[in-house]
Amino acid sequence: MNLKPLGDRVVLKQLEAETKTASGLYIPDSAQEKPQQGIVISVGEGKLDANGNMVVPGVKEGDKVLYSKYGGTDVTLDGEDFVVLRADDIYAIIEG
Repeated sequence: MNLKPLGDRVVLKQLEAETKTASGLYIPDSAQEKPQQGIVISVGEGKLDANGNMVVPGVKEGDKVLYSKYGGTDVTLDGEDFVVLRADDIYAIIEG
């Protein structure tokens, strides 16, 4: 995959949606919510702040992150699905 985001954008590989509840019930495809977790595939160089200083996104390739439910744009490239979003739409890095 050769997709390089510009500015403060980040490319994520979205994690799979949950197919079963904690109690063991299966969730039909039509009722599954869009996952809000993904793996960072590529990171842009950052954006300039009001003083002209470069602000680099706080994530790196390989990080597992939690991001905005409504943030980003879904993109399909070479048969794979990705999400491209601004670094500000990433809420947290999931550790462990």
